[in-house]
Amino acid sequence: MTPSEVHAAIARTQLLPVLSVDDANQITDVADALRDGGVPVVEITCRTPAAVDAIRKLCAERPDMLVGAGTVLNTTTLAAVLEAGAQFIVSPALNPELVRACQSRDIAVYPGIATPTEIDAAIRLDLRILKLFPAQVIGGVALIEAVGAAFPDVRFIPTGGLRREHLQQYAGTGRVHAFGGGWMVRPDWIRAGRFDLIRSEVIASLAELTTHTSR
Repeated sequence: MTPSEVHAAIARTQLLPVLSVDDANQITDVADALRDGGVPVVEITCRTPAAVDAIRKLCAERPDMLVGAGTVLNTTTLAAVLEAGAQFIVSPALNPELVRACQSRDIAVYPGIATPTEIDAAIRLDLRILKLFPAQVIGGVALIEAVGAAFPDVRFIPTGGLRREHLQQYAGTGRVHAFGGGWMVRPDWIRAGRFDLIRSEVIASLAELTTHTSR
């Protein structure tokens, strides 16, 4: 998929589930729960040894899922996740070398930003959709509203501390491309095999956004 196609697909889903995987064998069950709930996209963070195997397994066995790699900090990790099949890249920081490496491969990349200076630096790298991280810690909705007028072309994927009850407030800014986080894919649910709870939380979160849109 081209970056534009990835951007559009993530915007359609509205939610970007973010998870760390201890056991790659569980990833298809997680993905099926997300997809059945209405969100056929997932970001698998590179925080565990199982991450690359989970990306490879999911891309091979669930080709209808849009699979991204998160917590990508350098080009070595980038090479590994792209070889495994990752279709987009998310990073907690703005690393120009990493961004350019993704752009040279025509891969969608969402670096993390937390300040106006970082937003400006991202724009200079021709990026307009940015991960706001850690969103709740650095001001969240208030930060988006404060910088919005200065950077009218930028949209955000807030990630970090979000829960379902935060969604309507963020949506009210009109500047959110999608909502990222782990509240839909809690580690204890995955460890316990409670994939039904993942599906239910996705459905409830989408309903929360539908309620906002209908107002």
